[in-house]
Amino acid sequence: MANTYTQLYFHVVFAVKGRANLLASKWREQLFKYITGIISNKNQKLIIINCMPDHVHLLIGMKPDNNLSDLVRDIKANSSRFINEQKWVPGKFEWQTGFGAFTVGHLQLDVVVSYIKNQEQHHTTKTFREEYIELLKRCEIDFKPEYLFEEN
Repeated sequence: MANTYTQLYFHVVFAVKGRANLLASKWREQLFKYITGIISNKNQKLIIINCMPDHVHLLIGMKPDNNLSDLVRDIKANSSRFINEQKWVPGKFEWQTGFGAFTVGHLQLDVVVSYIKNQEQHHTTKTFREEYIELLKRCEIDFKPEYLFEEN
């Protein structure tokens, strides 16, 4: 649309079903490339991706013609199919239902990029559960603790 200018950034977080530690470091680079392709094919921009064995962080620059929920659905569906086709995990790999998404202002991009880049260091002092609840609270998102995490 003529004369429409946007810069929309989302920090997206989602977990492996049951928070199982299935995202092995030996194939993360391939997974990151695959997810990057999904996002690029949707005409959106991945700024950074990183993960821990049980969850993923993405910082995505989005155009307003795409729905965030649809994009995350496609990322999760296609990447889980990819992981299963590669047979990287015994049994069936699945992502947990739902995701967290947090808006990021352009001036805060460097802080969020650093945060995502340094996940391993960050998780020496905090669990994923602690990190996720802290993000929700910091962004003043109402939540019910009993619905946050699926158990195996």
